[in-house]
Amino acid sequence: MTDTTAGTVAPPAVSQQDRTRALWGSAIGSTIEWYDYFLYGTMSGLVFGPLFFPSDDPLVSQLLALASFALAFFIRPIGGVIFSHIGDRIGRKRTLVMTLTLMGLTTVAIGLVPTYATIGVAAPIILTLLRLLQGVALGGEWGGGLLLAVEYAPKGKRGYYGAVPQVGALTGLALGNLALVVSGWVFPNDLFLSIGWRIPFLISIVLLAIGLWIRHKVDETPSFRAVQAQGKQERVPLAATLRHHWREVLIATGAKFIETSTFFIFATFSISYAVSLGYERQFVLNMVLLAAVLGVGGMLFYGRLSDAIGRKKVFIGGTVAVAVFILPYLWLLNTHNNVAAAAAILISFFIVWPTYGSLIGTLLAESFAPEVRYTGASLGYQLGAAIAGGPAPLIATALLAGFGGNYVPVGLFVIACAAISLVAVSFAKERYDQELDDTTHLRRSNETEEVTA
Repeated sequence: MTDTTAGTVAPPAVSQQDRTRALWGSAIGSTIEWYDYFLYGTMSGLVFGPLFFPSDDPLVSQLLALASFALAFFIRPIGGVIFSHIGDRIGRKRTLVMTLTLMGLTTVAIGLVPTYATIGVAAPIILTLLRLLQGVALGGEWGGGLLLAVEYAPKGKRGYYGAVPQVGALTGLALGNLALVVSGWVFPNDLFLSIGWRIPFLISIVLLAIGLWIRHKVDETPSFRAVQAQGKQERVPLAATLRHHWREVLIATGAKFIETSTFFIFATFSISYAVSLGYERQFVLNMVLLAAVLGVGGMLFYGRLSDAIGRKKVFIGGTVAVAVFILPYLWLLNTHNNVAAAAAILISFFIVWPTYGSLIGTLLAESFAPEVRYTGASLGYQLGAAIAGGPAPLIATALLAGFGGNYVPVGLFVIACAAISLVAVSFAKERYDQELDDTTHLRRSNETEEVTA
């Protein structure tokens, strides 16, 4: 039911068991999706260049592989629009089953694609098309996985609950690196290039089965059930979002810049960059794996902290911190010292990135009314990822090549992303101490627009 005075859509009562089940469903599904997605990114920095994009110049091969990695980010907003429309119309749960299935089957297919040496130019074309399907799947998955956690969260714990699906990014990254580490141990270098790299993709079929089983047991979210009971679903959620919440979409897009650019600088670019500096591939993968595992604790801590002092304070503090840290981070890698490089990688994912990485989802979810929440949060998130996330490793690699290996321009690129996010988040409304479905502030904004029109 709706309290028209306060603007509150009262969701059905839920038990702690329901909340726990939803949290697990969000976390595990998110982990599987990100495992599949990041695996491609890591492989594009390590093996896809020579195997699928061969060239006389290794740099050209690597740039082409990273370009195929980046392409999926431009398709993610389309996936976000398609699946968020379904999510705001028929429900979060059924949409999440669709996205998880699409991602899992696509990832397995990548592990079966013949290389350029076997089928020629068809190999990079097929690989890139499968990568685009991954982008479509993740474009729809993120918003649903987030809302599964946040819309089940009790007041005062949304920051913590919202951090859980975001933790999936780190646990997925950790699983992907663990799979690569194990494959590297089992298969010597030549065998890794022919067979070993395929194994992490193929085992995704097992993860898919586990994820679907868990999500099947989760009920629809309380917020959507309340909207559905009142018949308040928007006929075209995208149109309603762009008409009434375009400011929030712009804020979400800008806020995403620093979260997505630094994640892929730390998780994807840094692996290939460190290897090019002379570090052992296995050492770098081990450090990223350890940093991702430790970062889970950091994510949950900052989520709880935001419940106590507010999302904006924590988010802005972390954004300033990474702008200060990025040049020392790159300098530490360039010392060619294992201890210094390990410290840089561990700090990046244990202390710095989680400050805003844990909060981006909750901050966006709190910005939109329940009937367009899936669409609004997904659209802003995926647009920001397309502009600053996917291209980040490609931009960083191109900057290094264009400036003779000088890493300062890479640092300046990250600082520019931080500046954009600081401006965007400064305009966001702080709602950590309000009910999630209290839409008074949104209704007033809409009424103002209609009067002006």
